[in-house]
Amino acid sequence: MDELRRFRLALVAWAAGGAEAGAAAATARELAGDVRTIVLVEGSSDQVALQALAARHGRDLEAEGVAVVPLGGATNIGHFLNICGPSGLGLPLAGLCDIGEERHFRRHLERVGLGSGLTQAGLEALGFHVCVADLEDELIRAHGADGVQQVIEAQGEMRPFLTFQGQPAQRERPVEHQLRRFMGTHSGRKALYAQALITHLDLERVPRPLERLLTHV
Repeated sequence: MDELRRFRLALVAWAAGGAEAGAAAATARELAGDVRTIVLVEGSSDQVALQALAARHGRDLEAEGVAVVPLGGATNIGHFLNICGPSGLGLPLAGLCDIGEERHFRRHLERVGLGSGLTQAGLEALGFHVCVADLEDELIRAHGADGVQQVIEAQGEMRPFLTFQGQPAQRERPVEHQLRRFMGTHSGRKALYAQALITHLDLERVPRPLERLLTHV
């Protein structure tokens, strides 16, 4: 297991608390010297998208010492800022969140002393970027509905998508909404399409939050 992956796993276990937290904290502190920046993202699909986009630009974030850490939900941001922020490891931080979760990020960043009265521009100055709706919405708008369906076809999932479209709750909804909901129907599907949509994305159409975050780190 590489050192940065060990660091990420230790950080997650430390933030979770419990019987393993003490040992995890010791491991994270031991490995923190090799970490240049911690990027806090809501879930694994955000992690996959950022790393895939970096790779398309010829970058290896792990080799650069950039640890992209999924929070397991935006409400966990406070725990991670406690251990990564100024009173914890004190490492440079950045992040990505959905617009509906921006308030959690803003409140806890201010609480740990990383700003006050933060606006969205203030968050961006700190390296924290906000998706309009969420990552899936950003990627669907970047590709367009037809482009996303081409990616679904390439993944061999057009038949399941058509079946999903035919469900009574989905029939009258816009195709963009159907696509977004489809990506969340099975465990792992969001991460699958984060990777696939970034792989097929025109680099002139990278969603602004991802582009700005990658530039920042």
